[in-house]
Amino acid sequence: MIKKTEKIDPIYVQRSNWLRAAVLGANDGILSTVSIAIGVAAATDVREPVILATLAGLVAGALSMAAGEYVSVSSQKDTENADIERNKKELNDKPEIELERLVGIYEKRGLNKETALKVAKELTEHDALGTHIRDVLGINKISQAKPIQAAFASLAAFTAGGLLPFLVTLFIPLKSMEYSLYIFALFFLVILGALAAKTGGSSIGKAIIRITFWGTLAMGLTATVGYLFNANIG
Repeated sequence: MIKKTEKIDPIYVQRSNWLRAAVLGANDGILSTVSIAIGVAAATDVREPVILATLAGLVAGALSMAAGEYVSVSSQKDTENADIERNKKELNDKPEIELERLVGIYEKRGLNKETALKVAKELTEHDALGTHIRDVLGINKISQAKPIQAAFASLAAFTAGGLLPFLVTLFIPLKSMEYSLYIFALFFLVILGALAAKTGGSSIGKAIIRITFWGTLAMGLTATVGYLFNANIG
């Protein structure tokens, strides 16, 4: 029995859905906008094109991210609903076969035949469809697709991440903007990686190394493109 004073450890997997969307959105927001800013800054001596391109990238990226998440997660939702409808029909048409399917699943999880049959019968009597959704299809409250939630989470996270480098383009001296953007972006990415790892209960060091490596690669390639195609914009 757990004492009231004992602290219960958090179940990190319960945060996986929104944490994935938040980290992906914020990471894309930082990298997309800062990469655009670095690329344009490397090809111009004027601040206005950098600001305009960064703002356009921020707005377009946030909306694209939200739309992409909504469409992809809606597709997942449609697939889940199709499977649920099929299971509902199978439960009505051949309940004995569906019961045996549950028994087989519980046996694979370690229950003996008699116990598995008893558990399957009791759960079926309580909520046959809910039991099949959870144990046959593997759909639960944590993994269930939520398109609108995913879209808003991605939109908010991308915007939050993209605003940081955009603000840098407004105030940092133009002469050293590429390097300043890179340094600030790395700082933002380190904070993001540490927060994500802390929230998800994983290694902070690994998260920081991973996110800064790929971030540096993305920004470096974009800056190279800017230098190679230096059109002296403006």
